[in-house]
Amino acid sequence: MGKNLVIVESPAKAKTIEGFLGKDFTVRSSYGHVRDLVKKGMGVEVDKNFKPIYEVSEDKEKVIADLKKLAAKSETVWLATDEDREGEAISWHLCESLNLDVKKTKRIVFHEITKNAILKAIQNPRLIDMHLVDAQQARRILDRLVGFELSPVLWKKIKPSLSAGRVQSVAVRLIVEREREIQGFKSNSAFRVTAELISKSGTLKAELNKRFSAKVDASAFLEKCKNAVLTVEGLEIKPGKRSPAPPFTTSTLQQEASRKLSFSVAQTMRIAQKLYEAGKITYMRTDSVNLSDTAMEGTKQTIEQLFGKKYHFARRFKTKSKGAQEAHEAIRPTYLNQQTVTGEHNEQRLYDLIWKRTITSQMADAELEKTTVTIDISTSAEKFQVHGEVIKFDGFLKVYLEGSDEESEDETSDGLLPVVHKGDVLQYHHITATEKFTHHAARYTEASLVRTLEERGIGRPSTYAPTVSTIQRREYVVKEDRPGTPRKFAILLLSAGKLKEDAGTENSGAEKSKLFPTDIGMVVNDFLYQYFPDILDYNFTARVEEEFDEIAEGKLDWTKMLKEFYKPFHKNIETTIDKSERANGERVLGVDPESKKKIFVRIGRFGPLVQIGESDKEEKPRFASLRKDQRMETISLEEALLLFKMPRIVGLLEEKEMKVGIGRFGPYVVHDNAFTSLGKEDDPYTVDGTRCTELIFAKRKRDAEKIIRLYDENTGIKVMHGRWGPCIAWGKKFFRIPKNTEPAELRFEDVVEIIGGWDAYNQLLNPVKVAANKKPSGKKAAVKKAPEKAGKKPAAKKPKSPAKKSSSKPATKSKSKKIAKKK
Repeated sequence: MGKNLVIVESPAKAKTIEGFLGKDFTVRSSYGHVRDLVKKGMGVEVDKNFKPIYEVSEDKEKVIADLKKLAAKSETVWLATDEDREGEAISWHLCESLNLDVKKTKRIVFHEITKNAILKAIQNPRLIDMHLVDAQQARRILDRLVGFELSPVLWKKIKPSLSAGRVQSVAVRLIVEREREIQGFKSNSAFRVTAELISKSGTLKAELNKRFSAKVDASAFLEKCKNAVLTVEGLEIKPGKRSPAPPFTTSTLQQEASRKLSFSVAQTMRIAQKLYEAGKITYMRTDSVNLSDTAMEGTKQTIEQLFGKKYHFARRFKTKSKGAQEAHEAIRPTYLNQQTVTGEHNEQRLYDLIWKRTITSQMADAELEKTTVTIDISTSAEKFQVHGEVIKFDGFLKVYLEGSDEESEDETSDGLLPVVHKGDVLQYHHITATEKFTHHAARYTEASLVRTLEERGIGRPSTYAPTVSTIQRREYVVKEDRPGTPRKFAILLLSAGKLKEDAGTENSGAEKSKLFPTDIGMVVNDFLYQYFPDILDYNFTARVEEEFDEIAEGKLDWTKMLKEFYKPFHKNIETTIDKSERANGERVLGVDPESKKKIFVRIGRFGPLVQIGESDKEEKPRFASLRKDQRMETISLEEALLLFKMPRIVGLLEEKEMKVGIGRFGPYVVHDNAFTSLGKEDDPYTVDGTRCTELIFAKRKRDAEKIIRLYDENTGIKVMHGRWGPCIAWGKKFFRIPKNTEPAELRFEDVVEIIGGWDAYNQLLNPVKVAANKKPSGKKAAVKKAPEKAGKKPAAKKPKSPAKKSSSKPATKSKSKKIAKKK
């Protein structure tokens, strides 16, 4: 045991740091947070100046007990948790839980886990910064107050089990507003004219400087071009440059990893955490684009060594985001001369992205030559234009170019252009007018949502990933792909003096990994926006973040900030409970043509549903749940009526009905209590009995091929191919077959032994009877005889138990060997 105990959050971090310190240091992990607000009740004594009530997490009691023993044996305890507010709070909670003196316990922080950084931190310890702790406490308590008081309002006014959160609700609002903007969008079309032109030295792709709103106008223009003379009217060459992007912050890393690596926000942070704890990158929660002097020197040496001196250009970037901590450093490799690292594939990919971004931020601009050619049309006032861009010096582009969320339509920027001169006459190979439709604003991806939150000053680097994960976990938002629908567009082609009309088809509205609000998410958002506008106000939420920053800087008392927030908030809670109406997003779709009753769509106890008839009438209404791909705000009367046609009988098989329905996992056909999923190509509203029979027999065949062996002693037991290999199945219970055992050769006695012996077998065979034979405890209860299950053999046919009953414990390795020997 060393004289010094160093406590960090994670075992991986502990292992890395322990390698840098000598034998006098013992490094241990707290495994993250050790204390939190109590789970029962609010956990905050509002009337006692918002005093929090903390408890050691149940799963951390042993961790705390072990750390207490180690701390008692150590001369000095060093708290080396992360450098942000969350890390500061963990250090404070450790002090409280381990009974350490806050005014004497040494606190060390570092941006990177390298030997130099750790030793430097040891030489420059400080005390716990209570301002940072107060800022974290204020955030935690405020979020608990909002969640604890607001969630019950949602239970009463919308449906049970809902919850609300300060930042999460604002994030949902962004997604809901974008969705409604898209729903209200009216797409217009215009004709874009492009041309392939021929010069003496090659071809040029040009675009007309005007779009035509109607096909007749586009057609008239092409008619004019049939005999037009096309002349190079102007030639403009301008020097240009392109500069590299700054090093990564938490937000920009999440965005770029999404674009280039298709990582989710949570996945990016999980992998970055591993890289940091292994000492490969600097701290991954930061809003600064600064690089340290050491890093600047490291990038210079690496760039000059790999590419030469002309590729290096030192830059200092300025952080633009609100509340950014300039003293922090951007995310970068700890050792800039290491171009690659060992580890999992995704760790290597993310590290490569971070290395390239850091290196290119200190590389020279790319030097370009931009050329614009203007072409006169003798029969029209419009002009064709050709754009070209030639890289004269690649600079940072030699290594990396930042991705973009925007889709480009530009097909005319062709790089190197053929040599043309002013006055040159060009011929057209073909001129095309293509109908193009306007697009609605893009739905949010996880990364673009994070960017918007950052731009609005909502949340901080440590909150982006939890916010995005929480709104999906609560099912207010779903991330999914949507296929889109085919859409035709017109094409007019002028070639060899002849004008032809054609049509093309495009996939309109296809989405990949986009965030969509659910029906319940939209109803909750509307309710909160109506009754709690402050909570959903973007400026208010950003102001709260600024107040947390002021608390961290010691400029604002955290209890005063909470008091100013809580008093009007709590009053609003009471008013809303008393005076607000229930919210279910109800919308009248029309009238049922058969019953002449109104048809509604609304949120029910278990989710969105369609209802025929009113609830306050004597006759009970009929209900049908919406399908997964249907939304309350867009479902039509015709689509709603179709929901009541399920389940539908499609025919008989073996003198039993086949019924088609739509369940939790999609459309299915049920026959003789056995369910078979319909294929993706099968429409549950039109599929017929012949197709359902095919699907049922195909499933039976697949199921039969799974079975390896059956037993006369108990027809309910079978040896079969399971999802993870051969197993023994009995009803809904599955037992793994020991290794080196041939499944097809298992005797019934072997099966019983694997199940756990005859006691276990009898318990599974007749659990009520076995329970009745046991001595009753307390009052004697009458035990009914369990009804015999259909298809089971009479109990008399059960094989006699051997003289020595095996243990009811599962088969061990030694038992596996015995079974193998018997064969």
